[in-house]
Amino acid sequence: MTPLIVAAVLALLAAPPVVAESLVIQADRVLAEPGKAPRGSTSIVVENGRIKALLDGRQAPAGARVIDLGARFVLPGLIDSHVHLASDAGGTAAFVEALTESPGQAALRAQWNGMKTLHAGFTTVRNLGDRTGATLALRDAINAGWVKGPRIIDAGRSISVTSGHMDGTLAIAEMLHGSIPQDNLCNSAEQCREAVRRQIRRGVDVIKIATTGGVNSRIGAGLEQQMFADEAKAVMETARLHGKRVAVHAHGTGGVNVALAHGAASIEHGTMLDAQSLKLFRETRAFYVPTLSTVNGYRERLAADPNAYPPEVLEKVKWRIAITGKSLEQAVPAGVRIAFGTDAGVSKHGRNADEFELMVAHGMTPATAIAAATTGAAELLGLAGEIGALRPGMAADIIAVDGDPLADVTALKQVRFVMKGGDIIRSD
Repeated sequence: MTPLIVAAVLALLAAPPVVAESLVIQADRVLAEPGKAPRGSTSIVVENGRIKALLDGRQAPAGARVIDLGARFVLPGLIDSHVHLASDAGGTAAFVEALTESPGQAALRAQWNGMKTLHAGFTTVRNLGDRTGATLALRDAINAGWVKGPRIIDAGRSISVTSGHMDGTLAIAEMLHGSIPQDNLCNSAEQCREAVRRQIRRGVDVIKIATTGGVNSRIGAGLEQQMFADEAKAVMETARLHGKRVAVHAHGTGGVNVALAHGAASIEHGTMLDAQSLKLFRETRAFYVPTLSTVNGYRERLAADPNAYPPEVLEKVKWRIAITGKSLEQAVPAGVRIAFGTDAGVSKHGRNADEFELMVAHGMTPATAIAAATTGAAELLGLAGEIGALRPGMAADIIAVDGDPLADVTALKQVRFVMKGGDIIRSD
């Protein structure tokens, strides 16, 4: 070893240890544990992106950087369990977008929408499907520190039967079908196992399937069950073999019940529930993700252009607007577990908190709606030890709003401070 190298090593050994900077968030009211009463004056000590301690009153370790949020209401970063970051369009505009944009454009749009979502206080999202893999790439770029964005749990490409909700060839000339990927479609138990394994190979976090038709599908085949029980069972079993949960798009009762019977982790939309549905929810402890604010997107697009949706879709859109919220009104008194999800992309990204107002209008309290977007959603995503509450050891995902969202849940539409993993994203 040369004298220069020896000197350099000795200098490193003699150098004082690097001490992580402490950051302390202080506020008069802190909802550390959604579902419980908020704390009074509290100091949240953050080190290395994690919560180190919650201290009573205004106090801080020596040398710590202090951010005093005063009378603002502090709570955990919010979680949206159902988004589509790569999309911003609806109706005919979405159809054209799918045929004309490049994967690069989709990735850039996903990052743009991700930042809108993060600035709105949603520090974690579950992205339930896109066509190109744009959001999978965004997830990895965020994790690598290349770009900023919310924590992403991603489903890759959603799975359905041929002619089902995830069939990208719907309404497209048959001569073009060969140019459209269809490896997410399955028409037997064996094919459904293979479709799941293809998504696993891509590195997805969760599997998304459709057991019924969809509102936005360009086909007049209705919204009831379209996947057979053996196909749904094959999906669930294969996902479980690989340690993945399954989120299920389902509107009609038959599609809801077949998914619950075979082990769905969550039902997305669940627009038509019956007594059997409620029984299965309770028995399996699956989560219901209502996605009520889709109707805001529908109404706004139709107000701007009455012809925004083709006739076979418009009929279903009108039905969805009329019936939305009725299933939640059944689920809440039945004790069904609820997780917050918007289907943003159908509704507007960055306005995810609009969902809270609808949840309260259809049977929830502000406290239970907030719990659905924190502790409930964290449990659904398998991240209950990491996010959804403010406890020592958990990720420092912290937001603050003016007013008291436990008294007026619309306060969550005006987020003033966002921290994700100890990184300050906004501080108004």
